[in-house]
Amino acid sequence: MSAILNTYNRKKISFKRGKGSFLYDSNGKRYLDFVQGIAVNCLGHSHAYLNKAIQKQSKKLWHVSNAFIIPEQEKLAKRLKQKTFADYVFFQNSGAEATEAAIKFARRYFYSKGQKKKNRILCINNSFHGRTLATIFASNSKKMTEGFGPKVAGFDHFTFGNHKDLEKKITKKTAAIMVETIMGEGGIKVIPDFCLKGLRKLCNKKKILLILDEVQCGIGRSGKFFAFEYANIKPDIVPIAKGIGGGFPIGACLVNKKVASTMKPGSHGTTFGGNPLAMSVGNAVLDVIFKKNFLKNVRNMSKYFKTKLNIIQEQNQKVIKEVRGTGLLLGLQIKVNQAKFIEKLMKEKLLTVRAAENVVRILPPLNVTKKEIDQAVTIISKVCNSYK
Repeated sequence: MSAILNTYNRKKISFKRGKGSFLYDSNGKRYLDFVQGIAVNCLGHSHAYLNKAIQKQSKKLWHVSNAFIIPEQEKLAKRLKQKTFADYVFFQNSGAEATEAAIKFARRYFYSKGQKKKNRILCINNSFHGRTLATIFASNSKKMTEGFGPKVAGFDHFTFGNHKDLEKKITKKTAAIMVETIMGEGGIKVIPDFCLKGLRKLCNKKKILLILDEVQCGIGRSGKFFAFEYANIKPDIVPIAKGIGGGFPIGACLVNKKVASTMKPGSHGTTFGGNPLAMSVGNAVLDVIFKKNFLKNVRNMSKYFKTKLNIIQEQNQKVIKEVRGTGLLLGLQIKVNQAKFIEKLMKEKLLTVRAAENVVRILPPLNVTKKEIDQAVTIISKVCNSYK
């Protein structure tokens, strides 16, 4: 009997090693991994360049307190500043920590300006911003909040796509709107560019902050470094994680100058965040992602994959309702039992993961090949045909 707390409905399988897009189980069987730790292993398993970076830094220094200057951290922050909207970066270890920081920074901003009652965060109903006590109530999902009361106050909610509901919920106490640019857990729901532009204008009009959660869709997953870049807007705060570490635990909260101006020594902190080992991996990830044509290739692979998936959908309309997503954050909204469909894919050696609204999430590494996509397409088509 396992001594691990029973919080996951784990598949009866374990893996001994991974390489690129593939995982190998204890019997040596190979699986095409289009989960990749749920959009974490952005460069696939055991990427040679990341391995080298870890090995090199591990021989020098793993951890040192943030009471001291950490050169590797300074380097990563500078690169993120140069390539994004951000003026400052705070490093952590996970996406939940990053979204927690985003909430704190937004509230602190208005508190420091003498608007102490302006502290409420407006979020989408049944979104996903993490599993901490505050972030589960930010998400407002009954499944995640049940049994964890009393409710953490300070969050209001609106319905996805309902612009009137959104504007109606903004009050004098609203400090920020926080949304996922692409809702991952929520069913691969993409916020259209015109809506993102509208959100930015609305926040400017109401003089509140815009927080775009790019924990899952950021770091090239959408085909741009950040998914909101398609809309050509600049948010005030962006929490990131997952892909920035390529499989190593890293989270960060990116902010503009006005938000950063209200944070002072002692106002926030972290023990492990920004350690030299993690920062070395983060810099190695950016070395690869910032290479010429890397993100262009992500967009090309996305177009290729979505074209193939749409053909399958047209041929299997009784099984697949819709193909969703942007870049290599894709989903199939299906009409059949989700768990059984995913199990059938797994039996054919393709790994996928569930999302809300009966969506099967497909998250290949960003350096996936056409050959690997073709292999996945063949398996998905075969599973769809099994329903005929």
